[in-house]
Amino acid sequence: MSASLVITPDRATYIRNHAWMAAIGMGGAMAVLWIMDNPHVWTGAVAGLAAIALRGWYMASEELAARWEISDGILTGPFERRITLSDIAQVNSLFGYVQIVTHGGDKHLIKYQSDPKATGARIKEAL
Repeated sequence: MSASLVITPDRATYIRNHAWMAAIGMGGAMAVLWIMDNPHVWTGAVAGLAAIALRGWYMASEELAARWEISDGILTGPFERRITLSDIAQVNSLFGYVQIVTHGGDKHLIKYQSDPKATGARIKEAL
């Protein structure tokens, strides 16, 4: 039996990603209101911030509880995901995420990693 590797999300990365989403959402909502020639463009910033803050608060318990584990040649993840290590074609790092691509083209995201390159390297070592 081989040793297992457990991968869990990082709370600070989760918050930082949501801060970026809020900034983009605020700018996007303001741009839409400006294009519509709305005199209250500033309300887009409030709406964008509120939407992402609500989403972040609502999803935090689920997203931060996600657990991935490599054990006995299998990568298991949330929602009963099971990927044999021999089926992994690529391991990519994207912002705070690690993307797993199988030979069949399935894609899986390991979200909110403080150091996605290190997490990807640990997965590649297990391959």
